[in-house]
Amino acid sequence: MSSSMRNAVVILGVFVADAAFRAARQPRIGETVLGSGFALGPGGKGSNQAVAAGRLGADVTLITRLGRDAFAEMAHRVWEESGVKSAVVETPESYTGAAFIFLEQATGNNAIIISPGAAALISEADIDANAALIRSAGVFVTQLEQPLEAAVLALEIAKRAGVITILNPAPAALLPEHIFPLCDYITPNETEASEISGVEVRSLDDARRAGDVLLDKGVGTALITLGENGVLLHSRESSHHIEAVYAGPLVETTGAGDAFNGGFASALAKGLTPLEAARFACAVAGISVTRAGTAPSMPTLREVELLLASGKI
Repeated sequence: MSSSMRNAVVILGVFVADAAFRAARQPRIGETVLGSGFALGPGGKGSNQAVAAGRLGADVTLITRLGRDAFAEMAHRVWEESGVKSAVVETPESYTGAAFIFLEQATGNNAIIISPGAAALISEADIDANAALIRSAGVFVTQLEQPLEAAVLALEIAKRAGVITILNPAPAALLPEHIFPLCDYITPNETEASEISGVEVRSLDDARRAGDVLLDKGVGTALITLGENGVLLHSRESSHHIEAVYAGPLVETTGAGDAFNGGFASALAKGLTPLEAARFACAVAGISVTRAGTAPSMPTLREVELLLASGKI
C-alpha cells in the first residue's frame, strides 16, 4: 500500500438537501409561526464531513446513494467545488434525501428532521462493492444516518485492513455491543454520549465517566464534543480537555459537529497526533459556527491555518 493511498479519507454517509427555517421559536402542533429566514442548501452528516475534509485539502471519497433529481445535481456540484470524490449508487426508484432544520433566531441552536431517501437503501452489498476503496484509506469515517448494518460492515472491513476507524454516533441510537471494538475513535456530543453510556453528561467530570464506559465497551478513544465547552479526548493512557476556539460571533451551530469530524479525520490522515488533530478540528468547528448553513460553513485549510497562527488556540 502506497503512503499516498494511506493518506486518504473514505467516508460512508448520507447527502440530504437542507431546508433551513429561522424563527423566534418552534411552532406547537397545529400552530403556524412567521419565520425570519429560509435557505436551501447541501447537507447530510456524511456529505458535510466529506466537504469539510475536502476543503481542508484531504484526499476524500464519499460512499452514498442518491436519487436522480435536482437534489442529486446539487450534491455533485458541492462535491466538485469542494474536491470530494464520490462512489455513488444512483437510485432512480427513490429520491435524494432532505432535512427540515429549525434554527432558533436568538441562539442559532437547531432542531432537525431528516428523511434520507435513497441513502436509507445503502446496503451491505454496496459496502462489499466498495471494500477495496475502504481498505485503501488511511482513515474511515461513518455515522448513523444510513442503515446500521452497512456501517458495521464498513467498520469491520476498515478495522481488519488496519485503517483508522471513526464512528460519529449521530443521530443518537441504540448501538449493538459488537460495534464498539471496531471504533478506534467514537465522537459523540453530550446528548449522544449520555444515551450510549448511560451517564448523563452535564460536566467535564461526567464526560470522563461516560468516556470510561465507552472504553470499557471496547472503544479505542472517546472524543466527546461539549459545544462551547470544547472537547474531551479520553483514552486509557490520557485524558485531555481541549478548549473551544472562538473565531467570531455565533451564527449557527448546525454544521459544527460535522466540521469537527471532517477536520479530525483530515488531520489524522495527514499524520497529526490525536491531540493535535483534536485541536485542529476545534479550530475548524470554531470557524464553521460563525457562518450560516452546514456544508457552506466549512472553512478552507488556509482559514484554519490563519486562525491557529493567531494564537487563539
